[in-house]
Amino acid sequence: MASTAAATIPAVQGLGTTWYERGPRYRLRRSLTAVLWLAVLAFCCYIALVLYGSFRGSLPPGVRAVWDRAQAAASVVALAWGWLVQRRDHRRKLLDPPAPDEFRAAKRDETRRSTGLVVAGRVPWLVAAPVMPALAAWAVGWSLGMLTVREYPSEVGARRRLEVQNGQSGTS
Repeated sequence: MASTAAATIPAVQGLGTTWYERGPRYRLRRSLTAVLWLAVLAFCCYIALVLYGSFRGSLPPGVRAVWDRAQAAASVVALAWGWLVQRRDHRRKLLDPPAPDEFRAAKRDETRRSTGLVVAGRVPWLVAAPVMPALAAWAVGWSLGMLTVREYPSEVGARRRLEVQNGQSGTS
């Protein structure tokens, strides 16, 4: 006898099971993620500008004006570049989306690696003060590219897993 019980909707990190119906709770979770990311980015941009200001203060006035214009141009290019990097990565991940368990494992591994990188990255932040606005602009572009996608690869992976489970549960 074939089982007609539907497969359990897999939970996606950060979205739970709200991705399945894409209702108000889903939009609320996506909005809260965006607000949190934008708050963190605002703080990072503030720090970048403070570091840049400390470097900028030691420049002669003529060089300062030229350097500021170069930073503005580099920041615009970096913003667009960050957006493109994120969107290309998103398209690549949509071609082979991770299953929810794979996504969680990848995030866990990423978190383990990031601790060491944060500690190792303290000195380069001070050395990078002259180009901090461009680095911050790249991060803003990358983040906006991530926040403005229609759906995350983890959602696509969860949907495919659910389709496979439903296909198997109908034929067992």
